[in-house]
Amino acid sequence: MIVERIWTGNAYRNYNYLIACPETGEALAIDPLDHEKTLNTAKAKGWRITQVLNTHEHHDHIGGNAQVIAATGAKLIAHEKSGGKISGVDRGVGAGDIIKVGKTVELECLDTPGHTLCHICLLSHTEKPALFSGDTLFNAGAGNVHNGGNVDALYDTFSRQLARLPDHTELYPGHDYIENNLRFTLAREPGNGDAQVLLDQVVNRDPARMPVTTLGQERAVNTFMRLDSTRLIEQLRSDSPDLPAEPDAATVFRRLRELRNSW
Repeated sequence: MIVERIWTGNAYRNYNYLIACPETGEALAIDPLDHEKTLNTAKAKGWRITQVLNTHEHHDHIGGNAQVIAATGAKLIAHEKSGGKISGVDRGVGAGDIIKVGKTVELECLDTPGHTLCHICLLSHTEKPALFSGDTLFNAGAGNVHNGGNVDALYDTFSRQLARLPDHTELYPGHDYIENNLRFTLAREPGNGDAQVLLDQVVNRDPARMPVTTLGQERAVNTFMRLDSTRLIEQLRSDSPDLPAEPDAATVFRRLRELRNSW
């Protein structure tokens, strides 16, 4: 499996992706908002885009569908319940469905509601797994729930699905928010040395060359994956005096998401 991360350079700080089969040159485009960069990258690599997948229905993820499909004849894949929100879906997928790219690539669909209720993440069936997480999980952060989402569903996705994935899983999110997210982690958990080290590495760095983190690293630096941290809960209580004496993880997650909304 070959992964090409495409930095759009737009105001939304989107990443688009191409996943290619090295044997056949067939490729899957994930959320190809920047259709020009997506098509030009595939052409330069000698790949043929045969499928497009949308992780969810927001415009900054589906906005390039028509142009890519018109240029390539690719089939469009999206959540099985997103037909009314994404036009032209050829294949609706749900939890456990497999997307094959060429002869060698298999990607498992994870039904990951929260950011929206029709959100898909893709998990590669490779020796070193890769998670294409859309707007569910970011480097050092979590998606918001402003436009059709639900914070309890997002917590459930984190606690029941993402928490079970192995530490060596590589993370490929839909946006570059890493610097701001790390600053949020350090505001919530002062003294998090891992977060500070990573922040020092990414400050003023070209987003096209940002490091690819693993879920093991995320569990060290991502506030939304550190819900049992004593220091984090102490800091959270200073912002939320009504926090229970021993808050459960779901409560901590919700409070963190509320704080991140206005941070």
